[in-house]
Amino acid sequence: MRCLLWFWPAILLAIPLGTTHHAAEPVATEWKMVWSDEFDGKEIDRAKWDFDIGNGFYDYNANQWIRGWGNDELQYYTRDADNAFQKDGMLHIRAIKESLHDCGYSSARIKSRKKDGSELFNKTYGKFEFRAKLPTGQGVWPALWMLPQKDTFGTWPASGEIDILEAKGQEPNKILGTLHFGAKWPANTHISKDTIMPNNGTIADFHVYTLEWEPGEMRWLLDGKTYATQSFWWSSSKSDGTKGVNPTKEADLNAWPAPFDQPFYLVMNLAVGGKFLGNPDKSTAFPVEMVVDYVRVYDKVGGYGKTKPRSDGKLPYGK
Repeated sequence: MRCLLWFWPAILLAIPLGTTHHAAEPVATEWKMVWSDEFDGKEIDRAKWDFDIGNGFYDYNANQWIRGWGNDELQYYTRDADNAFQKDGMLHIRAIKESLHDCGYSSARIKSRKKDGSELFNKTYGKFEFRAKLPTGQGVWPALWMLPQKDTFGTWPASGEIDILEAKGQEPNKILGTLHFGAKWPANTHISKDTIMPNNGTIADFHVYTLEWEPGEMRWLLDGKTYATQSFWWSSSKSDGTKGVNPTKEADLNAWPAPFDQPFYLVMNLAVGGKFLGNPDKSTAFPVEMVVDYVRVYDKVGGYGKTKPRSDGKLPYGK
């Protein structure tokens, strides 16, 4: 999920499914763990995570409040223990149907970046791995994703957004991974790939969702198997006043592989309703929960080598 937010995995051993907490398991030797949260404590570790609060944000470029996080979402994010807590070695993010600050639902969105923009954890390149089970139901929108630590190339999405995992609760057998990039709105674009869970699986079971991010290429994995690879994107800081403008020549582009060559931080949230998937209906049984067993981040042993070239010379102009 997003700043205007639409919100999301390559060498990974398959991890058995189940509901018990998993200790760190051996992974291929080309990856070395450099950061993790196993959620074993009694409370959410505030040295690793902070909270977004509310139902939107102020767009300083347009000088206006953006309600619903840019997607017409219905929830109000809190830091309350009813909405985000740790129990039995798991992180629980819970959406509740309740009237709160002119919203019909409460939920939580946690991130590895402080509210004031200061650093907790961020990284450029690596393997980012989440073991989680997700809620189902019409209008329920869980997401595991990343945003840039700084708007180096301009506001969303000129500086990028990486959606490692998002799902529509009414489609429990499908997940998708997405990149948002381009110039800032309305010259923004995205590339997305979905996959169907094998063997009649659903998001309601525990699965491992992974992104492998290397210079010039990203790979999304489900339970250790790659289902999407992307090696084309672009970034332009060109604008006309407060609006982004489509580039017309190579010189208008930020140097490849921008914007995905900068530090990004982690985000986990459970949204309700909005343009991406529609609003809940009477069939949606609240409260709903996203349960995360662990988050693990790895670095590639020996470094990342040369940057892979932009795929097949595609350009965002002259189409």
